[in-house]
Amino acid sequence: MNIVLSHSRFLRPTCIFAAACALAILLSGCQSMGTEELVSSSAPPEISGPAASAIAGDMVSRLAEQIGPGKATVGLKTDTSPFGQALEAALKGWGYAVVTDQKTDSGATVIPLAYVILDVDGQLLARLSTNSIELGRAYSVTASGATPASALSLMRRG
Repeated sequence: MNIVLSHSRFLRPTCIFAAACALAILLSGCQSMGTEELVSSSAPPEISGPAASAIAGDMVSRLAEQIGPGKATVGLKTDTSPFGQALEAALKGWGYAVVTDQKTDSGATVIPLAYVILDVDGQLLARLSTNSIELGRAYSVTASGATPASALSLMRRG
């Protein structure tokens, strides 16, 4: 039995599909976040004020360990969620200048900061991202606030 593989009805669509998948994988690796743009930040609106404050305070203190307390201007997207407001207050409490329109008068370097808060299996997963570092931690929410439920995850870029 002599089967020519190049003329097989099944093999040709499979090869085309495999080539398309390989190309998609290669191209997805070429995407990167621009250095001047912030990604959209998000947090569920049902986070209580005390929990948002506790998470923001802890995450900003860990961010300060990495970039130095109060030595930079931080750029945030405008947000009216409880966590967005708590994060801005925590940053200011640590001495950071916070801009929400991504423009500064003094020509200072602005560190873009984005965050994501996700509800996963009854815990909140918090992530802060800049162009050079990313911090993540899980929190257990209580009536009086939130407490860390995992170790801090730190990733440095470049």
